[in-house]
Amino acid sequence: MELTNHSMTDLFLQLGLPSEKADIERFIASHRPLPEDVRLAEASFWTSGQAQFLREEIRDDADWAELVDQLNLALRA
Repeated sequence: MELTNHSMTDLFLQLGLPSEKADIERFIASHRPLPEDVRLAEASFWTSGQAQFLREEIRDDADWAELVDQLNLALRA
């Protein structure tokens, strides 16, 4: 398996979200804290396509899974 080094900026671009550092920080600040009983992909602020992408990446331990985990942690901090 080829490992790709993605950044949080790349993840936000993949999700179709504004991806400048300030945009990412604003997104995280405005959506946290995500309750512990809510799975990341089930959060109400995702579109159905974004939620599906997040679920698949985690389920398949795919290319973006590590960054999805980092985003999950950032939204719960």
